[in-house]
Amino acid sequence: MADSLHALARLRAVFLDMDGVIYVGSRPLPGAQALFDYLDATGRQWMLVTNNAAFTSQQFSDRVAAMGLRVPPERILGSAEATASWLRYQVARGWPEGKVIVMGQGGLRSALTQADFELTEDPFAATYAVSGANFELTYRDLADVTLAIRNGAHFIGTNSDRTYPTERGQVPGAGSILALLVAATDKEPVVIGKPNAPMFEEALRRLAVTPSDALMVGDRYETDIVGALALGMSTVGVLTGVDSRAAFEAQSVPPHWVLEGLPDLLALLRQADAGQGMAP
Repeated sequence: MADSLHALARLRAVFLDMDGVIYVGSRPLPGAQALFDYLDATGRQWMLVTNNAAFTSQQFSDRVAAMGLRVPPERILGSAEATASWLRYQVARGWPEGKVIVMGQGGLRSALTQADFELTEDPFAATYAVSGANFELTYRDLADVTLAIRNGAHFIGTNSDRTYPTERGQVPGAGSILALLVAATDKEPVVIGKPNAPMFEEALRRLAVTPSDALMVGDRYETDIVGALALGMSTVGVLTGVDSRAAFEAQSVPPHWVLEGLPDLLALLRQADAGQGMAP
């Protein structure tokens, strides 16, 4: 236990998932702002890292502000921006410039536009097909993206989350749409969001920290935790979202800590810092 607390005290950065960790639907979860304030007070970096591709960072910031949480947009990384950054990097390394057909919402479209990609609705003019969550999708949307991929467009997914947590329960997420497109095209996408490395690497780059200096907090083992473990990050599984304690602890490599929620993480950090003479 002492070694674990020492490792916590040494952390330079904390990454947190959003859905199921700091809020569910439009309801904030206990302890989020107190944790952010403590991380600031102890000089630690922090960032919210979400597979949700529906919104821009500013939109996410506005959304959590309506819940009473103070999170500036530069402390939020969604899979829309991570996907646009990754694709722009691939083009810089030699992939062709080209138009993008999008299965997604305003946040994804905005991120791609800001990364200097031209969007198209013509499936036969698209060099890239990028798919994320779309809560207003139509059959025509699905057909057009399918045609683009079958016509040779590079197939890219923002994330593979099969479900999306809401106050009503779990509803289909971006991964469910990807599964349909895979079935329709016989093509597998390159997926950017958690648990895949590109999302974590972009977050680490933005805070200028290494995996050994960072902690990932998530509610879903198959995305938040497994990807962070693969990169060598410390991990916390919280029980406020998708996975139960039994589900976390049944994994061959479980999270380093399984906690009820963010108040328990704050208490653990305070205990760790007090033991190192670091508590504010």
